[in-house]
Amino acid sequence: MPERTAKPASRGLGDIPIKVVYLAGASLATVLAVLLVFVVFSGDVPANQGQQEEVVAVAPVPSSATPSATPSPTVSESPIVLPPVPESKKFPALSGKAAKVTGTITDKNTGIKYPRLGSPWKARDFPPFSVAQRIGEVAIPHTLVASAKYPADGPDKKPSSNADYRAIATEAARWTIRTQYPKGATLAWTASQKIPVGKGWTLGYKVTYTFDGKEQVAQAMVTVVEVGRTKPTLLMASIPETNKERWRDLSTIVKRVRPL
Repeated sequence: MPERTAKPASRGLGDIPIKVVYLAGASLATVLAVLLVFVVFSGDVPANQGQQEEVVAVAPVPSSATPSATPSPTVSESPIVLPPVPESKKFPALSGKAAKVTGTITDKNTGIKYPRLGSPWKARDFPPFSVAQRIGEVAIPHTLVASAKYPADGPDKKPSSNADYRAIATEAARWTIRTQYPKGATLAWTASQKIPVGKGWTLGYKVTYTFDGKEQVAQAMVTVVEVGRTKPTLLMASIPETNKERWRDLSTIVKRVRPL
């Protein structure tokens, strides 16, 4: 008679090869990580609150646009001394041709809305800002219009006067000089005025700096807007002279920024 083959014994969990266990665990971890990313970042793109306002689809900055050789802001360790701020000075009529306004950026993360500018401006994710409209490459100095929660040290209590908001806007301008321009940049004030709607203040200024061994200038502005929190929201813009044909776009932004 032929020999009967013994029935293989059932294998328990401990008999499964360790490579199989690691492979299964790694696959599960990858799936969970992808799901977590979608959950965490699903609300990052600013949404539209009004039917007449265009929702901005914010594209991420391409990884190829941020090589290690890209210049970075130089943080000055010495205090940045600013000239006295005018109590009142109307925003100037800057040169250039204003871009077409194609919609409204409604930034729910910061609590403000302001014009969405047409080509060549493009809206992209650009940390530390909530929303940024940019022209050109990611490089200092930027051509940029961006909104963010107030980045500098804020007040201990909510501001109550125009002078309070003017002082906060001054510190915001100081922050931009430290972070958005090459070291040694200076400014001269071109505007100081109340925002058109709500509580807040706008400062305009011309920035002078040295870049690639050449003295250059940029036109810039900061606006702080009361949005129901102790710290106001910041809207800032800077356009270097390489894009001076866009300087008039600053006037568009200043006139039409609003709290939600």
